[in-house]
Amino acid sequence: MTALFALATSLLWGLADFGGGLLTRRIPALTVVVVSQLLAVLVLGAVVLATGAWTEAGPQLWYAVGAGVVGPAAMLAFYKALALGPMGVVSPLGSLGVVVPVSVGLLVGDRPGLLQFAGIGVAILGVVLAGGPELRGAPVQRQAVLLTLVAAFGFGSVMALIAEASTTVTGLFLALFVQRVTNVVVGGGALYASVKRGGAALPEGGPGVIRAALPALAFVGLADVAANGTYAIAAQQGPVTVAAVLASFYPVVTALAARGVLKERLRAIQAAGAGLALVGTVLLATG
Repeated sequence: MTALFALATSLLWGLADFGGGLLTRRIPALTVVVVSQLLAVLVLGAVVLATGAWTEAGPQLWYAVGAGVVGPAAMLAFYKALALGPMGVVSPLGSLGVVVPVSVGLLVGDRPGLLQFAGIGVAILGVVLAGGPELRGAPVQRQAVLLTLVAAFGFGSVMALIAEASTTVTGLFLALFVQRVTNVVVGGGALYASVKRGGAALPEGGPGVIRAALPALAFVGLADVAANGTYAIAAQQGPVTVAAVLASFYPVVTALAARGVLKERLRAIQAAGAGLALVGTVLLATG
């Protein structure tokens, strides 16, 4: 069950990243983040009311608040790093955030077998290669590397925090709701500050572009929410080390989605990375 839910997390995160990437071509990135998360808040609020999840409020929700604060900050650092580029270096480095939940899992007592340790190493290498790193001829600004590592640490921290935010399914609904409300508050503050500095909140086509994109924005927000939920379940069902690595396969999903929808051709190094990621999955599942 751990492997199943963790792989579902990768699928959902990968599709959410792909959808978000397409939307940011037409709509400012911070606006995509805020609107998609606001739509997720509306849906989760209805779920919390319908299930009575608010009755499970407790101190553990501070983990959800922490995840809600760190998430937008990590995403903003990642977007800035992508702007500095090159993307072929930034994107794979962003997946190194898996080190955070893996380290937490080892500290709290997870002890993977020898095959699983091998699978972790192979899978992480596969994920990095699947991003298509540019091994030569790609000058990288030190600031881009620093911002990417900050983003990676933030992504990994969100994984570790949300796994601790609840112990029941209804409690998980409440934790995800609190996380998304915090996301909207933090992201909205960042968007306001950006506008005050002269940044754009609306696309060139005006509010009509956002209205037309509402279904896609809702999909991005809800897919991200669902991914956080399936990851939390995966981390509770089995070793956090295994759940974290399998959940970090989302760059492979994003690359395959780009191949299928946008007809982008996979480079040889990306294909090799995807193959290594599958080998790592087999080792983790059988170890």
